[in-house]
Amino acid sequence: MKKVLLILGLGGLIVLIAAYLGVAHFLGSIVKSGVNSFGPKLTQTKVELAGAHLSPLTGSGTLSGLTVGNPKGWSDGNAFSLGKVHVDIQPLSIFGDPVVINEISIDAPVFNYETKIVSSNIKDLLKNIENFSGGGDKPAATKEGKPVKFVVKKFRLTNAQATVGVGASALAVPLPPVSLDDLGVDKDGITADELATEIMGKVLGSIATGTANALTQTGGTAGAMSVEKAKEAAKQAGDAIKGLFKND
Repeated sequence: MKKVLLILGLGGLIVLIAAYLGVAHFLGSIVKSGVNSFGPKLTQTKVELAGAHLSPLTGSGTLSGLTVGNPKGWSDGNAFSLGKVHVDIQPLSIFGDPVVINEISIDAPVFNYETKIVSSNIKDLLKNIENFSGGGDKPAATKEGKPVKFVVKKFRLTNAQATVGVGASALAVPLPPVSLDDLGVDKDGITADELATEIMGKVLGSIATGTANALTQTGGTAGAMSVEKAKEAAKQAGDAIKGLFKND
């Protein structure tokens, strides 16, 4: 009798584990499908998420192999790739409003930064996101007819690198970390496109600052004329970024 109970118990445990793995895979598939479907509409570029795993019990998960292509008018490469992204969501909040994300952490992303005087591929990407949102009047997604809103308590981007330029003249630049807290808290949540705009705006500033600092440090070896031109382009890009977020 004990052996029978033991076998039944083990069998039940195996079933529960299989069910858990099945649900986790199901949730991961939903996230992956959602990003690959919604991402190109948001950025108006190629967006691919290779994989996603989300725990239905803890709400923690990992997104892997996320790449975002360049906007029209730039090279055929990616604007950036994030590698692995860790997310921690309050599980029950996915059924409520807003969805509460405790933390988003991105480590060692790579941004391919291309500039044309006061314009850049990353800045154009941000413009695409803003155009999609219609200045905040158009919801990115709906839940029962209402815009899906999010609160992000903590966002961290660390060990980022920007490759400035294209081809043999490209310069690898380490970027300062980006830290944002309590996004959407004061508004009872913000939509996905508003969240992307806020984060990308901060990242743009980080790229401009990191580029200017790196070019200053390498001024003695990179060639005075080319460095000064690149520094001026970075400064103008930074000024344009600031202007992008000023209200008319």
